[in-house]
Amino acid sequence: MALLSSFKNMLVKGKEYVRAKMLNGYVPIFSQFGQDIYASDVVQNCIDVIATEISKLQPKHIRTDTGGMQATPKGSLNRLFKFAPNEIMTTRDFLEKVVWLLFLNYNVFIYPTYEITELPNGNQSRNYTGFYPLNPHQVDFVQNEAGVLHVKLYFRSGDNFTIPYSDIIHIRKKFSVNDIMGGGLNGQPDNAALLKVLQINDAVLQGLEKGIKTSLSVRGILKIATMLDDDAQRAERTRFEKLLASGDSGILPVDLKGDYTPVNLDPKFVDKDTLSFLKSSVLEWYGVSMAILSRDYTDEQYQAFYENTLEPLVIGLGQAFSKTIFTPRELDMGNEIVFYQKDMMYLSTSAKLSLLKTAGEQGLLTDNQKLALLGYPPLEDGDRRTQSLNYVDTRLINAYQMGKNNISKGDNGNEPNE
Repeated sequence: MALLSSFKNMLVKGKEYVRAKMLNGYVPIFSQFGQDIYASDVVQNCIDVIATEISKLQPKHIRTDTGGMQATPKGSLNRLFKFAPNEIMTTRDFLEKVVWLLFLNYNVFIYPTYEITELPNGNQSRNYTGFYPLNPHQVDFVQNEAGVLHVKLYFRSGDNFTIPYSDIIHIRKKFSVNDIMGGGLNGQPDNAALLKVLQINDAVLQGLEKGIKTSLSVRGILKIATMLDDDAQRAERTRFEKLLASGDSGILPVDLKGDYTPVNLDPKFVDKDTLSFLKSSVLEWYGVSMAILSRDYTDEQYQAFYENTLEPLVIGLGQAFSKTIFTPRELDMGNEIVFYQKDMMYLSTSAKLSLLKTAGEQGLLTDNQKLALLGYPPLEDGDRRTQSLNYVDTRLINAYQMGKNNISKGDNGNEPNE
């Protein structure tokens, strides 16, 4: 595998490592964990909604100069981000995988493969060749002789690799009491509170299932007034069941030996408000509303979902990628990775028209961008930008008004001022 060979190329032979010392006194050995809660359909649906939305993002390498002007540099990064970060995933697959691993383990490790190029001035440059989301079952944090932090990744195949922590893109969720890992104190998902809700919900669902089965199974008691042996009782019951099956009129003929007493079962089911409360507790845990989960949301509901749930992930992805990919000097030069929301097709038609009016009058959109927002194909000459003349620079307002006054005077027979 290309990934396995890439890891082997990063191994440093003959190096001795010791456990990294943590301020809280804990040994930094973490096992990936988080399978228990994923048996719930509500949990899986919530994560699927978030992962699907994040997978629509388009990561880009941009560079911002001192004047605030942004440019998209040509190079391997944008080529990888546009279609396929690695040979087995598209960009959509890659982002969806990253989100699922993040919610599964509250930590996700992404390994960037690269080739080192020698520059004419003697410096070295990294040419990135791929990005791989990893799913190790155990992670150790160790230090070499120089005190540099490394991460040792153990995989279920039996392989393990020790890589400088600065070369790994590490994204965390609920980064709180642990010094390195997201989640709880042991660097694992802290789902205790959610598990209680899911256990109650599961008990309620099982009770509903049993109540329905009971109400449909026992319908009555047949009392046989004579002494019969087991075989005779079975035969009598069989005869009675045949009467049940063939009783089209609903009246069962029973002889003097039998006495049938119907049983009226009235199982008590959980009320709708309780079921709704249990489900909403899970939705609130993940920041997903019922409207988002059912895909029947308004522009305002999606905007709230984006700002509260998606935007922190978008910002975290950009900062984590930028921190690892670029050197401090490259960051100072304005290089960064930004995850753009490629389009706003989720908007209603009225919201799109409002956006076109506002952004179009300001000259922020090209004709092709306007067409794309409405779902139309581009034009050959669609890179033109148009702007409304109803807006004027605040610094030119006085001169503009003075010019109009002078023209008005000229119309009255006076010589207009230049």
